[in-house]
Amino acid sequence: MKNLFVNAFTLLLMCTFSIHLLAKDTISITGCGISKKAYMEKIASIYEKKSGIKIRLSGGGATKGLRLTSKGMTDIGASCRHRIATSGGIVDEENNLQLIQVGWDALVIMVNKSQKLDNLTVQNLRDVFDGKVTNWSELGGANIDILPLTRKGKLSGVGYMARLLIFDDPDYEFKNKGNRYKSTGPLEKATMSHEGAIAINGISSAKKIDVKFIGIDGFVPTKENIMKGNYPFFRPLYIAIQNNNASPDIKKLVQFILSEEGQKIISDEGTVNLKEGLALADKWLEKVKKMGNAWQEEEGLIITSSTQKAI
Repeated sequence: MKNLFVNAFTLLLMCTFSIHLLAKDTISITGCGISKKAYMEKIASIYEKKSGIKIRLSGGGATKGLRLTSKGMTDIGASCRHRIATSGGIVDEENNLQLIQVGWDALVIMVNKSQKLDNLTVQNLRDVFDGKVTNWSELGGANIDILPLTRKGKLSGVGYMARLLIFDDPDYEFKNKGNRYKSTGPLEKATMSHEGAIAINGISSAKKIDVKFIGIDGFVPTKENIMKGNYPFFRPLYIAIQNNNASPDIKKLVQFILSEEGQKIISDEGTVNLKEGLALADKWLEKVKKMGNAWQEEEGLIITSSTQKAI
């Protein structure tokens, strides 16, 4: 009888401990600063008040967010890129993930506010970073040397997606690297400081600093132009959770982000939400096919008109 009581008590402790592990009083979110500024800060602030659960946000980039989530070292990854794929499939560091699309962002070409030029073609842009054009006067601007500002490495949300969307090559090497930076913050400050600067950034972050956006092929990156797909460099925004994540609190936060209230918060922050970006879904899948499906993400990750009703 004594042993039976001990075993029952031990089982009760184990069940209580397991429930405690699943229930969370803090949810950690790690990832790109663009996602943080686009919607996550506001989502976190409102959800904390609604749920009583503390949301701990930290940056470090999309790659850090995805890979820490895959390892179970953070609860949710926020990413402005999909997972990295090779000919053998998704890289191991990012394979233990489920990606969920929550909205749309766009890569923008930002320059110093003193810049008088308003528009470039995609080919102009390639020529600048290829080092074929080195002075703004060659593009119709002032006689000022062009100073490209780029991110170090090829795997950042901006760096990787810029290579795909602008240069059609995930391994593209900038011929004119100019000044290089480890993260978005210093790159943004440098754009505001250098008269001849040009840099690629996510609009959700760039719109909150004092820079000028250059139009591409006649289209400036307004929210309306991005929603309609007129502006060419749009891209999905994702959150990531670890495969087989059993935490009900994490699932509830994900459901909130995808809910009507959560999607309204995203839109109110000036970011294109899923409903607003429905016209982009087919255009995005066309881009994937153009690249030979090299991105190797399932089409179901992209919210289309046929999947919108599930939100």
